[in-house]
Amino acid sequence: MSNSKPPIISALLEPWRYPEPAANVELMETHASWVLLAGNFAYKIKKPITLPFLDYGTLAQRLACCQTELRLNRRFASDLYLGLVEISGTPEQPIIGALDQVTGNAIEYAVKMKRFEESARLDHVCSRGELIPDQISQLANAIINFHQIAAIAPTMSRFGSAEILLAPALENINTLQALLPTPADRHQLEQLESWTQSEHERLIPQFTARKSEGRIRECHGDLHLGNLVIINNQVTLFDCIEFNDTFRWIDVASEITFPYIDLLDHNQPGLACWLLNQWLSRSGDYESVPVLRFYAVYRALVRAKVAAILAAQHENDFTVTKVYLTLAKDLAVPPKPSLTITHGLAGCGKTTAAKQQLLADRNGATLCLRSDIERKRLFGLTANASSNSSVSEGIYNTDANKLTYDRLFDLTARLLNAGWSVIVDAAFLLHAERDNFRRLAEQSGIDFFILAPQASNEQMMDRIRLRLAEGQDASEATQDVLKMQKKIIEPLDNNERKCIRKVDGEAAG
Repeated sequence: MSNSKPPIISALLEPWRYPEPAANVELMETHASWVLLAGNFAYKIKKPITLPFLDYGTLAQRLACCQTELRLNRRFASDLYLGLVEISGTPEQPIIGALDQVTGNAIEYAVKMKRFEESARLDHVCSRGELIPDQISQLANAIINFHQIAAIAPTMSRFGSAEILLAPALENINTLQALLPTPADRHQLEQLESWTQSEHERLIPQFTARKSEGRIRECHGDLHLGNLVIINNQVTLFDCIEFNDTFRWIDVASEITFPYIDLLDHNQPGLACWLLNQWLSRSGDYESVPVLRFYAVYRALVRAKVAAILAAQHENDFTVTKVYLTLAKDLAVPPKPSLTITHGLAGCGKTTAAKQQLLADRNGATLCLRSDIERKRLFGLTANASSNSSVSEGIYNTDANKLTYDRLFDLTARLLNAGWSVIVDAAFLLHAERDNFRRLAEQSGIDFFILAPQASNEQMMDRIRLRLAEGQDASEATQDVLKMQKKIIEPLDNNERKCIRKVDGEAAG
């Protein structure tokens, strides 16, 4: 397709045609839509195209998709999505109608939205190097909150079943295969197709379990960074998939991999790690970990397909497509994992040291388990809830400690088996506790490390005091707990000290 615009779009670039004041009109284009930015509003018009995965071929179909788009996006961005507008007249002289007033004289339809600053989209924020962990935490929360209210696919529906999962993945690959320009690119895609088929076969039990557990929901379906924006200092989702039910009714784990691979593509593997970890620790959905890599490869190939379609439409090169192909290959063949544990007294900086390691990860392939959170989860408490336990009592007695470390061990083994590096953020005061995890690493044939941040007694006391005063952390450690820990801690022996990864304990909070 050439870069020429159809008459209706050319005409709608004239500011005087809009019902509200507009000094000028800007045009943005995706593979499936035109978006006209006029004054304080945006008008999204669907292209009259038919692709293997969408059908905007008739005016009636475009109207139905506009109505569905409004319904779906208002689940999480009701303030942005204002309504439907009818465009009448002729393509050369289009007339924009009033909001939600359909006369039957339409030549086209548009979704009218409140305009936001394009610079606030997360892809732009990320490209400027301004995306920070707190915003990623907001994003994880926004996704979790949305998924909690999203409709659950009925058990007997086709959505999320193992056999249905493979079809869009292979269809995506077939569409991409027809567009790739070189034999080398097509060979790489053939390898990824083979990997997709074998991984799908291996993961059928997990896919089946995910559906029976209610993890298939009416999700967003296109949650890359360009469909996320900061409005009023809050990360907001917008522009979900409305044209294909199969793309939208998906595993929540599939949804999280879209922003994950986008962060990797933006060369932010540490933030990609942080996103996955925030989502996992807050949702507790560790059963998703075995399927995350399958979905991440699929999402990377979806982005490759979209980039290829745009390149073909505008007769551009396929550089972006090739970047996503390489990302898919790297995701399919992850680096060898490692196991890291923390060690130290309350307030010494273990959690901050673990966070620093996550954010420094160069592959986006590390997951962190925090004992404070998993202990409370075992006893039915949210992360920041108070257990009202005394020192060494309640959820901190001997039996509870054993349950907690057993849970951490079980989760660690499962995450390592799925090919992810793991950091276990816990006190690990006793040699026996540490040795269990060291042996796990040894049996798995992977490297074992210990983060042992150091801090003065005054620093630890101050941190504990501040943490309790703020009430925003999962740790319930008090100064009395610190005194108790000092009595029972078993220092690292010489062999353990050889496993230490250096951290700046004095800077850790």
